Amino acid sequence: MNERPLVLIVDDDPSIVDILKDFLEYDQYRVVTANDAQEAWHVFRNNEVQCIILDIMMPGQNGFDFCRRIRETSSVPILFLSARSDDVDKIRGLTLGGDDYIVKTASPGEIVARVKAVLRRAASQQTAHAPRSLDYGFLKLDLTSREVYAGGTIVSLTPKEYDLLRLFAEHPRQVFSYDQLLEKFWDGVGDKHTIRVHMGRLREKIEPDPEHPRYLANVWGVGYRFEAVP
Repeated sequence: MNERPLVLIVDDDPSIVDILKDFLEYDQYRVVTANDAQEAWHVFRNNEVQCIILDIMMPGQNGFDFCRRIRETSSVPILFLSARSDDVDKIRGLTLGGDDYIVKTASPGEIVARVKAVLRRAASQQTAHAPRSLDYGFLKLDLTSREVYAGGTIVSLTPKEYDLLRLFAEHPRQVFSYDQLLEKFWDGVGDKHTIRVHMGRLREKIEPDPEHPRYLANVWGVGYRFEAVP
């Protein structure tokens, strides 16, 4: 397993991307890059990114909107990078879920130091607060072993079924739309039927009564949500 953190740089200025990439790689980070939000989303979905350096002003979807999209499903550290030093932008970025706000006049060395700081903070928070299991009574998930128990009996799930269930179980009462689920688990390829088939199989395996689901509830016309509270 490669333990060097993977940093995603999202900026449409090649010179900034190149110099940050050089400094981060010199400091033993792995780096992937994207020129806009659309490319960044594809990279994020296909890599285990541990930190994002995110330009605010980009063509197409701006950094603030992209941050909102990321925060729907992930708490990965995000450092906003902006040519503007306005307090309004800084407050907005941090309110949306950004972990730091850096003006582009900062030196590359300072930006690398900020990356180190947010990664240390994230690691300490995960160690302190991350649950090792999720207990919903009849249904239990062991996050360390990736084992699922229904009524005390271990359930055999495919990797995708487990990942789907864990997403829902970690975000009780949050609605996930068909589009969000397709993008996250199928790279946007498929349709509502694809999701319904997988959710049907999951219900058969983990619900006490699949015909009247206790956990995986339909939100008609929108998607699904996890009803239980741990």
